[in-house]
Amino acid sequence: MTEHNFTTVASAVPSGVLHSACSKIALRTAHPTVNRIAGFTLKQRGRSRGFTLAELVVTVGVLVLLVLLFTQLFNSAATITTLGHKQMDADSQARQLLDRMTVDIAQMVKRSDVDYFLKSTNTGAPDCTTCTSQAGNDQIAFFASTSGYYPTPSYQSPISLVAYRVNSDPNSSSYKKLERMGKGFVWNGVSSSYKPILFLDSTTAPTTTIKNTWCQATISGTPSATCLGTPDPDYEITGPQVFRFEYYYLLKNGSFSVIPWTGSPGHTNVSGMQDVAAIIADIAVIDPKSKVLLTNAQLATLSTPGNANFLADYSSGMSPGQLRTQWQDKVNAITSLPRPALSGIRLYERFFYLSQ
Repeated sequence: MTEHNFTTVASAVPSGVLHSACSKIALRTAHPTVNRIAGFTLKQRGRSRGFTLAELVVTVGVLVLLVLLFTQLFNSAATITTLGHKQMDADSQARQLLDRMTVDIAQMVKRSDVDYFLKSTNTGAPDCTTCTSQAGNDQIAFFASTSGYYPTPSYQSPISLVAYRVNSDPNSSSYKKLERMGKGFVWNGVSSSYKPILFLDSTTAPTTTIKNTWCQATISGTPSATCLGTPDPDYEITGPQVFRFEYYYLLKNGSFSVIPWTGSPGHTNVSGMQDVAAIIADIAVIDPKSKVLLTNAQLATLSTPGNANFLADYSSGMSPGQLRTQWQDKVNAITSLPRPALSGIRLYERFFYLSQ
C-alpha cells in the first residue's frame, strides 16, 4: 500500500477506531518481546548458581599440588645453587694455591751445592739430610728465585726459601690450614765459611719443624747455635680451606716415585733435582660452610694416619689420578661424619714441571 492510499484509508476510518486498532497492534508486538526478555532473564538467573562442594574440593586439591610442586622445584634449585657456590669457592682457592706453587716450583734453584727438604723413603742423601718418608700431610722446602720477606735489608739477595706445609699444631689458629713461607735468604757475600742449609729439628712437638731458616750452617753441614732456636714462625696462610697435602715425583725415566732420584749408579741423591721432571701434588679442600659442620678433631682424622677415615698416602706404583680416586672413594664411604660436610670436600691434582 502506497503512502497515498494509506492516507486515503486513514481519512476514511474514524479516529477512535483507528486509535484502538493501533493500540492492539502495539500490544501484540510488545508482549512477545517482554516475554522473551523475561524468559532470557530467568534462564540466566538459573545458570549463575554457586560451586558445588565437589568442585571446591577438586580446585583446592589441584592448588595444593601446584604449591607442593613449586616448593620442591624451589628447594631443588636452592640446593643446586648452594652446592654450585661451594664448588666455585673451593675451585677458586685451589686454583690460586696451585698457581702459586706452579710459579715457585718452576723457579726452584737446582744446584748440587744447596740443601733440599723433600719427601723420600730413602734417607741419607748428603744434600737432603732431612729427607724422610712423611706420613700424613707432607712438607716441602727449597730455594727459589722468587721474592721473599727480608728482616735485614743488607742481607737481600735474589734467592728466597720457599716452604709449604699444613699446620699440625692444634693450639694454632691456622690448624689444618695450608701455609706457605717465602723468606729472603742470605745467599752471597756474607761469609765464605757458611752456606744456606735447611735444618730440621725432629724433637719439636707435635711434628718435625723447620727451624729458623735465617741461621747459617758451616760448610760441613753442622748447624750453628742460632739454628737451635724456636721453630720458624714466618709462615702465612695461603690455603685456609686445604687440610690435606700430598706429593710425589715424575722422574725423567718416566716412572712415578716417592724418591726424588732413580737410584741408578751416580743417581743416589737429589743433586739439583737432576732426575726429577715434575712434582705432582694432591690436595683436599673443604669450603667454609661445610667446614663448620666438622670439629677440628673430626677434620684431623682425614689427614692423620691410623684413623679409619684417613685419606691415604701415595705409594709407589700408583699412576696419576689414582690417589685422588682413592681419596674420593674414601670420602664417599665415610658414614661417621656428616654427609653435608663431606659433600663439600673437593679433590685436586696438578703436575708442576721443573724448568730445565
